[in-house]
Amino acid sequence: MDPAFWRSRWQDRKIGFHEGVPNTFLAKYADQFSGCRRILVPLCGKTEDLAFLASRGHEVVGIELVETAVREFFTEHGITPEVTHQDGFAVYSAGSITVLAGDFFTTTPALVGDVDGIYDRAALIALPGELRARYVQHLRAIAPAATRMLLVTVDYPQELMEGPPFSVDEAEVRARYTNAPIELLDQGADPRNRAEGTLVEKCYFIQLTAARPTP
Repeated sequence: MDPAFWRSRWQDRKIGFHEGVPNTFLAKYADQFSGCRRILVPLCGKTEDLAFLASRGHEVVGIELVETAVREFFTEHGITPEVTHQDGFAVYSAGSITVLAGDFFTTTPALVGDVDGIYDRAALIALPGELRARYVQHLRAIAPAATRMLLVTVDYPQELMEGPPFSVDEAEVRARYTNAPIELLDQGADPRNRAEGTLVEKCYFIQLTAARPTP
């Protein structure tokens, strides 16, 4: 998907994907990250989930294309981050939270650092089908040591709306994370009543296998 699409969404304030509070499933199942030191949140926007995870003692690293969203996160929390630049990214850091402002697909393991958990609420479902396989492949490449993942998807008849969010059903989740034990923890009606009330949010726990970084 063209980066200009997401920049225009933020510029026009069409950010219905921003919940404004910690995600219900994350709050309910955050203990799945017990023992994780550092958690990656891809395509994070300005989600409150960053602060929620940090409040539970985790170090958190987010990746967000639109720098406006990154600045808004820190401003809304009354935090003045340190801003540096590395490999084409603006790196915003304050306390246990770091957010990389730039293109997810150009991130590297060196930029992300060591992470042992991944939380994906609005990344996989933000991408059309032709990009989702590439996304998962790159996610595993930049976080090879991660062994725990919470994934929140939406599932609905795709013909009801164009997306994003795009529908990702359980069969696709299992196909994207082949050979990883996957548990459907919970599901519920979409609180924003998109797709004519037929959209269902689902939360999965995925037990990843740590792998060596790709050279």
